Amino acid sequence: MKKSDFKGLDTKELAERIDTEVAKLQNMKLNHAITPLENPSQIKAARRDIARMKTELRQRELNK
Repeated sequence: MKKSDFKGLDTKELAERIDTEVAKLQNMKLNHAITPLENPSQIKAARRDIARMKTELRQRELNK
């Protein structure tokens, strides 16, 4: 996911998307603990996407 993908979202939608992605990440980690994922780098990519979205959300808060 690129930064431009969520630039168009408003703040409320971005916060909801972050919550959804965090839930997916937790589910992915749980599944990986039980049976290893085919591509464990998906966890790393998901963490980075969440960090990008949180950074964008924080920048919006500071620019108000």
